[in-house]
Amino acid sequence: MKILHTSDWHLGQNFFTKTRKDEHHAFIQWLLALISREQIDAVIIAGDVFDTATPASYARELYNEFVVQLQQRQCTLVVLGGNHDSVAVLNESRQLLACLNTYVVASTELPVEQQVILLNDKQGQPGALLCAVPFIRAKDVLQSQAGDTGQQKRQALANAIAEHYQHLFQLAEQQRQEQQLDIPIVATGHLTALGVSKSESVREIYIGTLEGFAAEGFPPADYIALGHIHRPQRVAKTEHIRYSGSPLPLSFDELGTTKQVVLVEFNGRERQHIRCIDVPLFQPMQVIKGDLDTLAVQMAAIAQQQHSKPVWLCLEIATQDYLSDLQQRVQQLCEGLPVEVLLVRRQRAAPSQALIQQQKETLAELTPEQVFAKRLAIESIEDTERQQQLQQRFLAVLSAVQQEQSR
Repeated sequence: MKILHTSDWHLGQNFFTKTRKDEHHAFIQWLLALISREQIDAVIIAGDVFDTATPASYARELYNEFVVQLQQRQCTLVVLGGNHDSVAVLNESRQLLACLNTYVVASTELPVEQQVILLNDKQGQPGALLCAVPFIRAKDVLQSQAGDTGQQKRQALANAIAEHYQHLFQLAEQQRQEQQLDIPIVATGHLTALGVSKSESVREIYIGTLEGFAAEGFPPADYIALGHIHRPQRVAKTEHIRYSGSPLPLSFDELGTTKQVVLVEFNGRERQHIRCIDVPLFQPMQVIKGDLDTLAVQMAAIAQQQHSKPVWLCLEIATQDYLSDLQQRVQQLCEGLPVEVLLVRRQRAAPSQALIQQQKETLAELTPEQVFAKRLAIESIEDTERQQQLQQRFLAVLSAVQQEQSR
C-alpha cells in the first residue's frame, strides 16, 4: 500500500498581489505524473486546500480538475479541512466527490464512524485504515466550564483532543480485528505540534487557548500525516509523525527549505519505508541582501541565469542612511532585467548604534522629512507600494503647510 502525504496547497493564494494559478497548475500536473510513476494507492491532503474561506473560481476549478484526473489513475483521495478552509465550501461537494472515490472530512461534526475510512489499494483490496482528523475547533470537542482557570482550560482541551484521537484509533483497531485485516492504521491532523519550526506565512492558530499539541497525545498509529506547518519536518524526532509542508513557498523565508511530499509504503501492517520527494520550484524566487552596489551585481548575475520566467525578488537593503529616493533607485536597478521586486526590506542598524545615534539627536536638528523617515522606520512597513503612498501623502501635506506659512 502506497500513501502520498501532502498538505497546505493554499489554492487561490495571492503572493504580494501575484497570482499562484500557474504554479499550482504546474504542481498538480507534476503530482499527477508522480502518482502514475509511483503507482500511488491513496493521496492525503492534510488541510488548507484553499487559501481563504471564499476561494476564487479558478482555485475551485483546479481542485475539481485534480479530483477528476486522479480518478483516472484508480487512486483514492482524502481531503481534510484546515484552518484556512471553509467547512461549508468543502462540504458542498462532499457527496458528489464520494462518487469519485474521494473522501472529504471538513470538520469533526461528521458522525464519528465516517471519520474512520477504509482505504483500498489499486486492486480494490483493503490497504489501510485512516483516522481522518481535520482541523479541530474547540467547540467541536469541548464545552467550557465556568470557574476554570486558563491552565485548566488548556489542559482540558488537550485532553479532549487526545481523547478524540484515541476514540478514532480504538474504532479503527476494532474494525481491523473484527474483519481480521492485516493492514496499518494511519491518522491525520491539522494543528501545531509542540517544538516545530514555523515560517512567516504560517497563520498562528489556537484551538481554544491551546498553542500547541504534545506528541504524546497522538495515538500509536503506524503513520501520522500532519498539516498546517509549511516546513517539512518530523515531530518529536519520530520517523512516523511528520509534516509534509506546503508544496509552494508561501513566503520568502521558506526559500531556504526544499519543498516535499512524503511517500509512505506498507507491506501488510509493516511500514517498509518513508521517502521524501522534492517538489520543483515552479516560479523562480530569490532573496538578495546587501547595499545598492552589491544588489546591482547580484541582479546582473540573476539575469545571466536565463530563467523561463521573471524572478520574484525580496531585497534586504543594508544602509545606514535614509534614502528618500530608494524606490527610484530600486526601479533603476531593475530596468531591462528579468526580475520583479515584490518586497523591499531595510536591514536595521545594530541596536547599540541606533541608541547612540538617537542620544545625539534632538528634534530641532531634524528636518520634517527626517522625522517622517524615522517614524516610518519604527512602523516597519515592508510593502514598497505602501511606503511610497505614505511618502507621497506626507510630501503633499508638508507642501500645503509650507504654502500656508508663506502667505
